[in-house]
This record gives sequence, structure tokens and C-alpha cells, in this order.
Amino acid sequence: MAEHDQQHPKKIEGKVYDYKRILVGVDDSPDAQLAYQYAVKQAKEDKSELVIVSILEEQDVNVFTALSKEMLDQQRSGIQERLESYRKTAKNSGVKSVKTIIAEGDPGETIVKQVIPQVDPDLVIVGSLSRQGVAKYFGSQAAYVAKYSPVSVLVVR
Repeated sequence: MAEHDQQHPKKIEGKVYDYKRILVGVDDSPDAQLAYQYAVKQAKEDKSELVIVSILEEQDVNVFTALSKEMLDQQRSGIQERLESYRKTAKNSGVKSVKTIIAEGDPGETIVKQVIPQVDPDLVIVGSLSRQGVAKYFGSQAAYVAKYSPVSVLVVR
């Protein structure tokens, strides 16, 4: 009997994996809102740190810079206010540690090449759609992150 027990180890009960740090990308799209909600739920469940990132996109930076530094500062300020609202909501939902980041550039590339190395998450959550032009179709930003991220990516629809 003892020999038989050694061949069949006990089942491990519970989750497969608890994430320590979750990174979620947010913008104004409905899919990003769903991604955020999922990230809050997962972070609370796993007692993990949640890092919320929003990207000031290159084309926006170019437009606002061309118009005025004041407009670019207003855009950054608006993003910071939204991120603070996300942070407070996550904290009020029971997530113990919540951080926010604003980065600039192409969203997919910036998340993969700058934000992920800086944050060191073990899960990235993104919405499948983006509010911007060509990126409205899966195959753009979310696909880029899913393809090139060094860590697991959950794409929310």
C-alpha cells in the first residue's frame, strides 16, 4: 500500500497560482474598463499588488506639444486624475497595495519595453480594444503585448 501511495501524490487543493504583482493597462475603452475590473478582482483574491498604467500615446503627445506645453500638461493632469480615481476604487474594493504609472509612447511597445521591466509583474491584463484609430481592432496593441510580453497576459473582451 505504501508503494502505491508514493506513485499517486496527494492532489494540491486550491489555486494553481497566486499572483504577487498584477499590471493592468487602462484607457477610455469599455474593454479597458473590464480589464481593470478583472484586475481588481484578481488582485483582491490573490492579495497581490496592483499597478495601473495609462499611456499618453505618441500621436497625442505630438499634437499637444505642437499646440502648446500647457495643453500637454492638461492632458497628463487628466490622465493622473483618472488613475487616482482607479487607485481609490481599487483600495476601497479591498486591494491592499495599488500604484499608478503614466508612460508615453506607443501603448503596446511602451508596456512591453518600458513598463513591464520597471514594474516586474507576473501577470499583465489588457483590454482587447483601444480607443485609438487602427488599434480598435484586435491585432494591434493588445496583440503586441500578448506576443512580446515576457510574462503571462490576459486579454479581456
